[in-house]
This record gives sequence, structure tokens and C-alpha cells, in this order.
Amino acid sequence: MRPYVIRRLLLMIPTLFLVAILVFLTVRFIPGSVIDLMVAEMSQEASLGQQISADYIKESLGLDQPIHIQFLRWLGVMPQKDGKVSGVVEGNLGASLWSGRSITGEMAAKIPISLELGVLAILTGLIVAMPIGIYSAIRQDTLGDYAGRTFAILAISLPGFWLATMVIVYPSIWWGWSPAMEYIPFTKDPMGNFIQFIIPAVILGLVFSGGTMRMIRTMMLEVLRQDYIRTAWSKGLSERTVILRHALKNALIPVVTIVGSQLPILIGGAVVEEQIFALPGVGRYLIDAINRRDYPIISGVNLVIATFILICNLLIDLTYAWLDPRVTYS
Repeated sequence: MRPYVIRRLLLMIPTLFLVAILVFLTVRFIPGSVIDLMVAEMSQEASLGQQISADYIKESLGLDQPIHIQFLRWLGVMPQKDGKVSGVVEGNLGASLWSGRSITGEMAAKIPISLELGVLAILTGLIVAMPIGIYSAIRQDTLGDYAGRTFAILAISLPGFWLATMVIVYPSIWWGWSPAMEYIPFTKDPMGNFIQFIIPAVILGLVFSGGTMRMIRTMMLEVLRQDYIRTAWSKGLSERTVILRHALKNALIPVVTIVGSQLPILIGGAVVEEQIFALPGVGRYLIDAINRRDYPIISGVNLVIATFILICNLLIDLTYAWLDPRVTYS
């Protein structure tokens, strides 16, 4: 397995390089320019000529250089204006065009927030999807199966942003209560932090559970029809032993694929929930950067998310060998 892991890690290098080129160039095609936004803001604060202000901003931010020079500097293979060589290859994602703060430092503070929300959402989704999906499979075409399938379709159909909005609006109208709108760090108040995260995590988890539930039911039905399951029944094993020890493990491979593919999406894509519940995570950070055309932040966040996706895919592939001994990576 070690040679396989080494090969996959080496293949990540050209993949991330292509991703870096793509995200760096794509953000330049976003309508509007950071220069125009800065000129408009500076014009409100001081009486500076627009042309002079634009040239000054371009030069001070290094945006007056050709696009390939900007990319090589961001990548860290060409010296910056001050003569120092520092960039993505050294783990330095650059600095915000607006605030000048280190993107790497801000990402280090925001990734745990999005990661906490994503992990809680995944756990909530699995806690809901696993028992209902298994029950629907072993009690096929019963009233409980129909109820479980209806719930799965409902979970898939209801948009998460609508549920989040309802949670904010109606409790405040009916009972005068609303979730905390200011981020509570875990180090200051662990219980308050958990309460703040559990509501958006449950909403995300319910949306995630619908597809997972249907996949578990489908795979369990397929596995339960296999010959080795009939052999286990013929040996007189209990239903719990047959389901949990023999059927479930083999049915989980496609489910692991879904869970692994959803985790990066939940971490980088829970933008609406982070905005509604005022969670300063990666998704909200990215949206703010897009609104302000902060190119280094947009490129850096997308590169980090792409790296996380590649790592998750590798872990998913390695999990297959644990779930199914027939899968080898020799």
C-alpha cells in the first residue's frame, strides 16, 4: 500500500499546479476590478484623481506587472518587489489586497470553524440516515419503509437555506428567541459554541441525509440478496448479526464515497449557513473576498479546498481496502 500512497501523493503535485493556474486566471475574469473598487473608496475619502489613484494602486499591489509575473510571484518561484522569494510553494498564500493581513493566518483561524460545522453536519446526517436506511431495507415495502423513503425525498427536496431562514425567523416571532448571531469560540464557552453550531449542523445534516439514506437502502437491498447472506441466515445467525456483521460492512463502500465527497463540499460550500448564522468560516470568507475582488484570497481559498478534496479522495480509496479485503493496492 505504501507505493500506492506515494504515487498518489506525487500525482497531487501536477494536479495542484494545474488547479493553481486555473484559479489564478479565473478570478481575473470576475466582472469588475479591485482597482475600480479601491479607486471609488479612495475617492470618497480623499480628493485624488482617478487615473493617478489607479496607477498608484496598481503599482503598490503589484498588479501592474504581466499576468505571468504575478502568477510566478504568487507561486513563490520569482522574487517579490522587495526581493524576497515567498509564495504558495512555501505555504504562504499571500496577503489580502485590502487589509494586508496574511491569508495563511486567517485561513488557519477559519478552517477549524468550517471543519467543525462540516463534521457535525456529517455526523448528524449519518445518525439520521444509517438507521432509517437499514430499517427501510430489511423491512422493504412496509409502512416504515414508505415513511423512511418519504422522509428521504423530503430531506433532498427542502433547500437548506430555506430551513435556516425559517429557524431564524419564526422562533424569534413566536417565542422571542433566535440563535446567537455572534461567533462563540470553543475555548471561551464550549457549551455555547456547541449550541451555536448544532442548529446549522442539523440543517446541513438533514439535507445531506436524504441522498445517503437512499444509497444505504439501495446497497443494503443488493447485499441482502447475495448468496453469502442466505448462507448466514441458514446457519441460524440472529438478524442483528447478519445485518451488522455481514451485510452492512459490504454495503458501506458506496456510502463512504458519498460521505467523503460531501465533506469538502460541506467545509467549503456551507456559505449560506455561515452567512445566516454569522459563522466566520471559509465559505463566508470566500464570499466576502469575491464581493471585494480580493484575488489572493479567492485563489488561496480555492487552492486549499482543492488540496482538501484530493486528500479526502485518497483517504476514501484507502478505506475501500479496510471495508473489502478483496481490494488491494499492491
